Amino acid sequence: MPFSQKTIDFLVENKIHDSREWYQEHKDLYREFLLEPFTELVARLSPAMLKIDPQFITEPRVDRTLSRIYRDTRFSKDKSLYRDNMWMVFMREKKLYEGLPAFYFDFSPQGFSYGMGYYQASVASMDAIRQMALDNAAPFKKADKVFRKQDIFRMEGEAYKRSKYPDQPPEKREWLDKKNISFNCHSTDVDLLFSDSLADALMDGYMLLAPIYDFLCLAERKRDAAKTI
Repeated sequence: MPFSQKTIDFLVENKIHDSREWYQEHKDLYREFLLEPFTELVARLSPAMLKIDPQFITEPRVDRTLSRIYRDTRFSKDKSLYRDNMWMVFMREKKLYEGLPAFYFDFSPQGFSYGMGYYQASVASMDAIRQMALDNAAPFKKADKVFRKQDIFRMEGEAYKRSKYPDQPPEKREWLDKKNISFNCHSTDVDLLFSDSLADALMDGYMLLAPIYDFLCLAERKRDAAKTI
């Protein structure tokens, strides 16, 4: 079952009330309009995602591939109980693999986004990515070519205010000057969000990004290898 305007309505109402009592009274709406569509979406995407990385977690449940709707307020100044967005993530087991990139889909009343990258890349990870870029390694050149040939995803992430590689070509500096890196598509296309075609659109996008994911994972392996030297 696809998402619908009722999905958005629930997110808005739940955020406005920000009440455990209201949420419990309307939890059936959460299950019907958020949890069930998300569960179905994960199930439809899982075979393709396992082709990209057989080690991905694909269990369609909260705290595995799906986010919670309530917030952890222990270390936040914002003490509101509920968020107005929800997301899914395909990634390897955090306990076994440190800081790997992931594929994601996130939506809220303001729109949705999807793509692949790091939530917060380590300094060592970015150093490994930069070194492969500077070496013109074949996996980097393939990843860069894939990125340049498409117009769906933007390369995003905080960058250094002043380039540390001013003599490098501008396109390569896009990679070199990043402190964090991800490839994202932002959309307000509710017709797609509410349609049965959403899974196919996400799958096509994820498969397009797969060579870039492979490059980032190779950089992670080089990072780990450097630790043992």
